[in-house]
Amino acid sequence: MIIKNGFITDPATQRAGIYDIRIENGLIQEIAPDIPAAASEEIFDAHGLTVAPGLIDTHVHFRDPGFTHKETLHTGALSAAKGGFTSVICMANTSPIVDCVSVLDDILTRARAEKIRIYQAGSVSHGLKGEELTDMDALKTAGACGFTDDGIPLRNAAFLYRAMEKAKELDMPISLHEEDPSFIKNNGVNHGPVSEKLGIYGSPSIAEESLVARDCMLALQSGAHVVIQHISSGRSVELVRMFKAMGANLHAEATPHHFTLTDEAVLKYGTLAKMNPPLRTETDRQEIIRGLADGTIDLIATDHAPHSREEKERSITAAPSGIIGLETALALGITFLVRPGHLSMMQLLEKMTINPARLYHLPTGQITEGAPADLVLFDPGEKWTPEQYASKSSNSPFTGWELYGKVKAAICGGHVV
Repeated sequence: MIIKNGFITDPATQRAGIYDIRIENGLIQEIAPDIPAAASEEIFDAHGLTVAPGLIDTHVHFRDPGFTHKETLHTGALSAAKGGFTSVICMANTSPIVDCVSVLDDILTRARAEKIRIYQAGSVSHGLKGEELTDMDALKTAGACGFTDDGIPLRNAAFLYRAMEKAKELDMPISLHEEDPSFIKNNGVNHGPVSEKLGIYGSPSIAEESLVARDCMLALQSGAHVVIQHISSGRSVELVRMFKAMGANLHAEATPHHFTLTDEAVLKYGTLAKMNPPLRTETDRQEIIRGLADGTIDLIATDHAPHSREEKERSITAAPSGIIGLETALALGITFLVRPGHLSMMQLLEKMTINPARLYHLPTGQITEGAPADLVLFDPGEKWTPEQYASKSSNSPFTGWELYGKVKAAICGGHVV
């Protein structure tokens, strides 16, 4: 295949310009301004399109095994491909939990049948109980790409420090869900004027900030690569900025919903705007954007969290937290970060391609000769409206929004997926 006339935007090499790309045997063989095609080669005319590395999401829930009425590896892969993602990292809070090699093996074996690259994190603790470390050596050997108890905070600081030391020894990232439940009465909604209007005591930002402060210190002391997941508070961003400057190997994820919405969205969209950590204030949203712009936040991750319609139709306190995000993430980044001038396209793509690839030691994330042919082709100026999803679930507040940036093709290992 030859992709012709596309505008390459590759953060790894900082290449930006119109080039052709020749793909053979799943790899990028040649990049040049005008590559002549052999008679047997398929031509993909990318005139007017941006050609970027296939997007990488460091934080998805495919609900498989255990909750396949919400999503499966297959429907999750379809949703990812539709959104331009060619690599995803699944969280460990499945049922059974990914805390042993047998569960990991089952997922990775079935994942190989899908058309995108599905990676799997192992849990930090057995049963997500925060008491006993998993066999992190064995999980790494079996193919785990990192460690996380996402969905549940690790409350014991000494236990977490031991886990960080082990992760550093293995040169693996450890990712943390930062919400201290002792501060929270009703999760999923920020504690403030909005929760008061709803007649509930929600989740105050101190629940996140207190654990972020502790874990930034543990990261600095341990030297481990520590990821603050789905950051939601402006003060948390400032803590990460400060400890990064001190030399901690810190990384932070921002989700599209946290840089586009505030807790006011709960009044309009109800449970479709309920997530952990919750949407917070406009001040917090602006601080997340500032953290993205100055590099404090180096990852954009969706926290793709499918739920059934019946679950989301429960009351605000009874419904589960989370929204799907794979199919709207790139467009939300273009619409709310690039077009207003907060980030360049190169900066946006850096946080969705090469930064996650380097952190998780993935072979993808760049457009270079010899690299896997994982690419996304999109029109950054095309307006579109999300209505139907490839995901098994449709729990999104962004349905019906007018967005910019339409994915035209996703290519993984040289195949259009």
